Amino acid sequence: MASVAIIGAGLIGRSWAIVFARAGWQVRITDPEPRALDSAYRLIREGLDELAVHGLVADPALAMDHVEIMHSLADAVSGVDIVQENGPEIVDTKLAIFAELDRVCPEHVILASSTSAIVASRFTESLPGRVRCLVAHPVNPPHLVPLVELCGAPWTAPETIERARTIYESIEQVPIVVNREVEGFVLNRLQGALLAEAFRLVGEGVVSPHDLDKTLKDGLGLRWSFIGPFETIELNAPGGIADYCNRYTGFYRSLSADPAKPEVWNEDNVGRILEAWGGTPSADTLAYRSIWRDKRLAALKAHKKSQPEV
Repeated sequence: MASVAIIGAGLIGRSWAIVFARAGWQVRITDPEPRALDSAYRLIREGLDELAVHGLVADPALAMDHVEIMHSLADAVSGVDIVQENGPEIVDTKLAIFAELDRVCPEHVILASSTSAIVASRFTESLPGRVRCLVAHPVNPPHLVPLVELCGAPWTAPETIERARTIYESIEQVPIVVNREVEGFVLNRLQGALLAEAFRLVGEGVVSPHDLDKTLKDGLGLRWSFIGPFETIELNAPGGIADYCNRYTGFYRSLSADPAKPEVWNEDNVGRILEAWGGTPSADTLAYRSIWRDKRLAALKAHKKSQPEV
């Protein structure tokens, strides 16, 4: 049976444990914080039970049989095929964790970090086994959103990326390869660009924050939940992408000439956003907090059904 060590039993680590356990992997999860470990087993089981309600896990008890709580990093990584690190977003912390992982793990073990923004070269350069290190950045939480961004350092071996891609595909995630290091990788850069424009539009009074949210969740979000931006423009003009660019290049050049600037994140503009948003979460927002998971689970089920047979 294939096995994985999950380093860090917080939200992301527990979610990764669910992903690997439901795929039939042996999961060993550890954390230096005893309180995190004390609650991990229960929370992982709750996550598996929730997936089972929606038909996304056949036997949560069987999946849970694959999960072990380990009280030391050395015990957790013994005999595993891959390590999924989920420590704090602090370079020095990742330097220390990866130095220890590189020391105790056999050279064939892939060392993957779930970091959201820190490129692998910042915490793997001095490691003897740096060729087997990479970032495998999930979307939070990975058991509900399957994308995984694979990004190696300049010295990461191509076979490491390919082995990682094969592993994540085998557990029904959707890996993509980021061909070179870039801060924030791909998803967060796209999200950042959209957020910056959203902050500008609301801060300048063009639209309310609530109507802007509707624009995404009842407009672009419905489109982009099943087709991406390149697929969208391929279908949005009779001659495909080239025809779309010929038709709309002038408009998009005009937009690109005046992008949202870093000032949209300044205190004054953030203050305008907060004032427009309101002092407390709206009833709709509070409702979405409670129903988001059901909506995401239903969307995940529909997404899986929409995928072509291989």
